[in-house]
Amino acid sequence: MTRLPFKICLSLLLLLAGCSVSPTKAEWVSLAATPEGSDWPLLRSPHAVDPAMEQRIAEIVAGMSLEQKVGQITQPEIRYITPDEVRQYYIGSVLNGGGSWPGMDKGASVEDWAALSSRYYLASMSTDMAVQIPVIWGTDAVHGHNNVAGATLFPHNIGLGAANDPALIERIGRATARQVRATGITWVFAPTLAVSENRRWGRTYESYSSDPGIVARYADAMVRGLQGDLDGDGDVVATAKHFMGDGGTFDGIDQGETRATRQEMITRHGAGYYAALGAGVQTVMVSYNSWNDVQAGENHGKMHGDRELLSDVLRGRLGFDGLVVSDWNGIDQVPGCTKDHCAAAINAGIDMIMVPEDWKAFISNTVADVQAGRISTARLDEAVTRILRVKMRSGLFERAPSASLYNGRADALLAGALAREAVRQSVVLLKNENGVLPLAHDRRILVVGASADSLSNQTGGWTLTWGGTENTNADFRGGTTLLGALRRGLGSENVVYSIDAAGIDVSAFDTVIAVLGETPYAEYNGDVRAPAPVQHSLSYPADLAVLQAVSGRGVPVVTVLYSGRPAYANDLINLSDAFVAAFLPGTEGDGLADVLLSGPFDFTGRLSFVWPGSACSTGEGPGNAVQFPRGYGLSYASSRTNGALPVPVTPAACEMATP
Repeated sequence: MTRLPFKICLSLLLLLAGCSVSPTKAEWVSLAATPEGSDWPLLRSPHAVDPAMEQRIAEIVAGMSLEQKVGQITQPEIRYITPDEVRQYYIGSVLNGGGSWPGMDKGASVEDWAALSSRYYLASMSTDMAVQIPVIWGTDAVHGHNNVAGATLFPHNIGLGAANDPALIERIGRATARQVRATGITWVFAPTLAVSENRRWGRTYESYSSDPGIVARYADAMVRGLQGDLDGDGDVVATAKHFMGDGGTFDGIDQGETRATRQEMITRHGAGYYAALGAGVQTVMVSYNSWNDVQAGENHGKMHGDRELLSDVLRGRLGFDGLVVSDWNGIDQVPGCTKDHCAAAINAGIDMIMVPEDWKAFISNTVADVQAGRISTARLDEAVTRILRVKMRSGLFERAPSASLYNGRADALLAGALAREAVRQSVVLLKNENGVLPLAHDRRILVVGASADSLSNQTGGWTLTWGGTENTNADFRGGTTLLGALRRGLGSENVVYSIDAAGIDVSAFDTVIAVLGETPYAEYNGDVRAPAPVQHSLSYPADLAVLQAVSGRGVPVVTVLYSGRPAYANDLINLSDAFVAAFLPGTEGDGLADVLLSGPFDFTGRLSFVWPGSACSTGEGPGNAVQFPRGYGLSYASSRTNGALPVPVTPAACEMATP
């Protein structure tokens, strides 16, 4: 079949009307693109309708009982359901949340994961149904298979955005899919397609960029990388999330209100979804946020209850024919709903309900809703049809997850060379006075800062646990801190480490490397709520103190900063001769050492967000001081002198945004 190009159509803000499609898929067609954002583009699924598959699905659905159908749309968490309960209640899907593992053992082996997957699968294939329907397991593999000890972890999205390399992203998707298939899981809750607008938001690091063009290019690449052709040993089902506008909430409040015009939603927050749909993404996860078009006087309310977006737009205008899944207990935020009961969310267009703990009550309540007519049989059948379609397209009806050649293989978790390359490309050099970098290999180095030997700070949230907290280096079963990488590159005898530089004669060294960083967080736990200033040294005064202890001693200081957001750090930059924004680089600290030390590698990363010029600057709009623009980044090939940066007085509280 002839392949149509999926070209990026640009306007003042940018609207994607298409992206290139795999030659094994049907043509993705933009039937009516509106670059000015006057209406949602009219799209068609890249998956051609398969009449035989649709007939098969219809026959299965027709033979199912009400209880069996409701079981299919129910997604419990593995801590709260046994394999036998999957069989008994005809469960369609299970998930593991962040910080959930087989037997609640953080160190569970690949074999442990694969064995539990097999138990769930075999249970789902042992029901009293006329046709057995395999269960599908979903997981948050958002920077590699991040829940699994021993898995190579890639930089978080904020860093990958700075690489601006879709081909790299596709390769990371392929590697992640292999990691996931090793554990017997076939569904990934990734990629996140938020266009983050406010660095107060605790999920900023989950966004590739504030530029919708970068988000769109990466959406296409990551979906292709994860899904492949959906029929291989190393393919998984991908998820475009969180639909939609999660990166644009007022004051950056997680799960808050996105105050955006219809045009802004179409041209800005929708960009990544058009690309993901064009690449054939099979699932879409709904966002916690609400949408209020203040300008038009239209308050759409919570996304989990927004029929216009979930049905009229996503299914109607955008042509999505896969399944829509809720977020963790997301139905609870819809007015009139609870964690275990929400006819409104199902009627709005959600096909599968993520109801981690209270799934038994949800099944009972939903059965009653259908019997009472609050949910139509037709709507329930539609939801089940979409779920079965995704399962069939991904090969679950033909092959058990255990049939993958990667199943149970610990070596499939490893992708160190690729992750190391990704680190090199995703870190950004913001300052390099007097050619301090790169460092010669005969230098004697003092390394300071608590983050230098912390895989936890280096990898951030969504790592082994939900928030990335309570981890030690030993929990990772692999990976290299920057301290370890420097010792390997320079020789242990040439590298001395002190967390706080106490009692150290700085003049005895050729160079100081200060490794500073945020401690891990996830979702709302990472929010910096207004009116608090957003300045790294205010939140982490020990980092400022250690830098003050080594700066101005006649020895050049190189600072490396781990952060999940563009960090206002002019005070720290002024205390440094060289400054590297490393974001959250993952497990492969060697990639950082590659660019810090003299050798073949240069800095190529460029900021995918603006870098703030004050503690109260949170984005790119009016009133925000910008220190470095999006696209900024130095290299050894083209150095530049910054001089001292302005350090405006940080107020006790920032001016509140207009409500």
